[in-house]
Amino acid sequence: MVSVTDNQPAPAGAGAAARLMGMPAYHMVIFALLLVAGIAAPFLLYPVFVMKVLCFALFACAFNLLLGFGGLLSFGHAAYFGSASYVSAYAAKAWGLSPELAILAGTATAAVLGLAFGSLAIRRQGIYFAMVTLAFAQMVFFFSLQVPFTGGEDGIQGVPRNDLFGFVPIDDHLATYWMVLAIFFAGILFIYRVVHSPFGQVLKAIRENEPRAISLGYRVNRYKLTVFVLSATLAGLAGATKTFVFQLASLTDVHWTMSGEVVLMTLLGGMGTVFGPIAGAAVIVTMQNYLATFGAWVTIIQGTIFVIAVMLFREGIVGVIQKWVKKPL
Repeated sequence: MVSVTDNQPAPAGAGAAARLMGMPAYHMVIFALLLVAGIAAPFLLYPVFVMKVLCFALFACAFNLLLGFGGLLSFGHAAYFGSASYVSAYAAKAWGLSPELAILAGTATAAVLGLAFGSLAIRRQGIYFAMVTLAFAQMVFFFSLQVPFTGGEDGIQGVPRNDLFGFVPIDDHLATYWMVLAIFFAGILFIYRVVHSPFGQVLKAIRENEPRAISLGYRVNRYKLTVFVLSATLAGLAGATKTFVFQLASLTDVHWTMSGEVVLMTLLGGMGTVFGPIAGAAVIVTMQNYLATFGAWVTIIQGTIFVIAVMLFREGIVGVIQKWVKKPL
């Protein structure tokens, strides 16, 4: 049974700052390395490619919060990713909102959808829960296809990159990159805090033994709904941010294949780990980018790699590393 309190002692090498934040020293090192890599990346790689990795890494981390720590498998997370993308694009293009307000509008939309869909979906368990989330996502897809403001099959193109906060220009890729990097780190640090809070410990207890958690007096459905809404909100944040990377919102964002991709990223990187989805997203996006010349074969290559990964290291990339170093990652 998973304890509902985090009694793991801090490593002996943890400094005062680490103790103050409640974060092990080696986790602080990992975050520092990620930050250094993020600062250096746009000067070494194409900025749009790196921004895509960051957006999908945040999306995968949001999904992992629900699946890896909440134990709830959703096949419909594209609904929140895509709806936020559409609303942010429309708010920036039609209403002329600045990027931060447009992103907030998209994220809020995802949160509302998460609350509405989650309050119904959590009444079911297992495969029934997964199929209900898929059904809701398909409803969002067909809604996006039919309503006029989404542009139908053309989507919303040419989304303007208005000045951030009304005075910070982000019209070039490098300027936009710093905004995306800041959003990514804010999102991942928030997820880290949630996972390592008492709330996160209760989530793990529910995941491991729900009847036992109920017997201890926890209102399980309330915890499930909360983590569902949090996951949907963060997925929406990723989708809204992606809109300003590509200046586009399209049906691809709400298609069921997008929900499948985020599942693949999470499982490949390591479900139930903090840093696993980041690795999984980096691998999948890199394959899509550098194997694009193979056309439809990219999907087959991805499937082959996924099958090999599941057979050889079922814990995922970071999950295997975690097993080797014997420390939670």
